[in-house]
Amino acid sequence: MPSERSPLLDSGNGHQNASERSFGGRVVAFMKGEGEPGFPASYYYFFFSSWFNLFLIFVPLSGLSHYLKWDAGLRFVFSFLAIIPLAKLIGQATEEMSYTLGDTLSGLLNASFGNAVEIIVGIAALLQNQVRIVQTSMLGSILGNILLVLGSSFIAGGFRDLESNFQVTAAQTSASLMTLGCITLVIPAAYRSSKLPSNSSSSDPLNKLLSSAGISDEADAGLLTISRGTAIVLLIVYASYMCFQLKTHAHLFHPRNEPESTGAESEERGPSMSTFAAATALLLVTVITSFCADWLVSSIEETADRYHISKAFIGLILIPIVANAAEHTTSIWMALRGRYELTIGICVGSSIQIALFVVPLLVLVGWISGHELTLFFADFETIVLFMSVVLVDLLIMDGKSNYMEGLMLVALYFVIALAFWVS
Repeated sequence: MPSERSPLLDSGNGHQNASERSFGGRVVAFMKGEGEPGFPASYYYFFFSSWFNLFLIFVPLSGLSHYLKWDAGLRFVFSFLAIIPLAKLIGQATEEMSYTLGDTLSGLLNASFGNAVEIIVGIAALLQNQVRIVQTSMLGSILGNILLVLGSSFIAGGFRDLESNFQVTAAQTSASLMTLGCITLVIPAAYRSSKLPSNSSSSDPLNKLLSSAGISDEADAGLLTISRGTAIVLLIVYASYMCFQLKTHAHLFHPRNEPESTGAESEERGPSMSTFAAATALLLVTVITSFCADWLVSSIEETADRYHISKAFIGLILIPIVANAAEHTTSIWMALRGRYELTIGICVGSSIQIALFVVPLLVLVGWISGHELTLFFADFETIVLFMSVVLVDLLIMDGKSNYMEGLMLVALYFVIALAFWVS
């Protein structure tokens, strides 16, 4: 006789609930993607959903040019263009996985893979002892996000609203973290300057040279200690920020007023890929990107020498634009739709990831692999970053923006690009 605990319908055929399945059964169900698009349909969507993926033709061309020793310029351009669609695909796979992983896991996933291309390029350059490329590409990613992309997004938002509004507290927190990341780069530069001998210490050039060499060795050892200790502290701060943003104070990062949208636009799109297919696609694209990044870095030295292009310009301007191309487009598109909190999260949040997560991570990777990467940047680069962060802080602290503020940010970015072009 049925009781109040009896199921309304018999499960039949001996089917078990998901919670009653064995570990192997849950793994099989995850790989099959029950209730999700099939594996072939997932991969078809992944590679053929956008005309932008036509740029993938440059991936095999990049490999051919590298192994057949083609001209350095061609190797650089092919690898350069190959990374653009790969960066987009990494973001797309991450987005598809976030549909089924929940807010916390998807937030951690976006934090890990949001700047995957920068991490891959940075590690590839670091392992080839291209420390300047590592430093300038990281600095360029920060400047590109907070000046070029944020400025362009403010200008795009100006076509929709005369004044854009976003959460003040979240913007202030982000601005403060950016300032912290900037200060951690100023301290090593100040330490290095304090260790340099004054010009009046000796009139003998030989004594000056010997004194400088001894102080330089001492300063380098101090810089390594400062940089590695700071890297550990920044990673702890970034982990705390993730907890702050995703758990304890998540309400501060929710939009105050959702923009009006049409019925078709307001409907949430479901996943177009199964979780397992998205995970394998993410792994595949990450591996391919690592090869393209290695080919790109190996061509920089010869390209810079042959075509008289500053390595600082390549690292600071060109590589970050490629690595963040898809992210830049998304930010501007969100601003056109009035999603200003998301725009701030993409631009400033990505810069925070680089300053507090990617750069410290690369310092620790260099420590493990025996490559001496420090947080000491050239004085000119440190000053440029500091003034850029100050300008961004002033513009976003009030929780409002307009196209004129965007124009200021873009103008500063082009002035900086010009300075590094002639450096």
